[in-house]
Amino acid sequence: MKTYRIRKPKIVVIGGGTGLPVILKALRDQSADITAIVTVADDGGSSGLLRESVKMSPPGDLRNVLVSLSDMPQLVEDIFQYRFKAEDDFLANHTIGNLIIAALSEMRNSTYEAIQLLAKFMHVNGHVYPASEESLTLHAKFEDGTEISGESNIGKCRKNIEYVYVTNAENGECPEPSRKVLRAIEDADMIVLGPGSLYTSILPNLMITKLGDAVIKSAAEVVYICNIMTQKGETEQFTDANHIQVLHRHLQTKFIDTVLVNTEEVPQEYMNSDKFDEYLIQVTHDFQGLRDEDCRVISADFLELRDGGAFHDGDKVVEELFRLVFDVKY
Repeated sequence: MKTYRIRKPKIVVIGGGTGLPVILKALRDQSADITAIVTVADDGGSSGLLRESVKMSPPGDLRNVLVSLSDMPQLVEDIFQYRFKAEDDFLANHTIGNLIIAALSEMRNSTYEAIQLLAKFMHVNGHVYPASEESLTLHAKFEDGTEISGESNIGKCRKNIEYVYVTNAENGECPEPSRKVLRAIEDADMIVLGPGSLYTSILPNLMITKLGDAVIKSAAEVVYICNIMTQKGETEQFTDANHIQVLHRHLQTKFIDTVLVNTEEVPQEYMNSDKFDEYLIQVTHDFQGLRDEDCRVISADFLELRDGGAFHDGDKVVEELFRLVFDVKY
């Protein structure tokens, strides 16, 4: 009979966008030592405006991660997440949480310090670190040889991306990881990538050279949660194997150990194309291609249909992650 260690498994989740909080929220109530490493390359919407006006790291993804790991009462969460209406002139489209992070960043002269302070205030179960303590600029080079800068611009081009890279937004230099990020990766039992936009939520973190190298060198099980739907301007016509091939090409080694793949079909008539216009069709499967990338494949029903969109069921994903971390490590 297998016996398990009493110590909580150390799980590091890397990404951004709307997918990351889904997994973190499901992890929050589990017996795990959680660290979230969050992209700071967003330059659109409220985050983009505050990033420029206050000279801070973009707060939106960090805000959503804090909320996902917090045990705040629902009313407080609703206030923190409230977004001003588009017709509100000066405050248009800003969320209260973003403004609070901006104020604390200015008070402490550091978004990193602001997030650590808020994590205590919000009773966050885990650690939340921006991938870098400076804002990053995401650059994409396309297969036709052209190049564009800015996370919010990349998907609009509708071109095939050859590769992406990041620079420090302030001086154009190679960015450094935030303090404690490398140690968290080094100590991890499992590193989870995604779900999220491949080129604009996941790779911006891994393209911080020291961070990507730490993931490669880590003894942790590295798991990629493959997106359910293809994404306009990023992963059009992609198979699940194409996602892994892109990750391996960018880091120049086969570092993904396990990939989680949803096999449940998304009813085409269910998707609200007006509300979720960036998502096109369901990601197709190429299990031989995944095996060729030396990945263990876990395929199951991870689908949750809600609000006219297709999402990962966080509880089902986390159940599989826990089974895997105990099987592999313990």
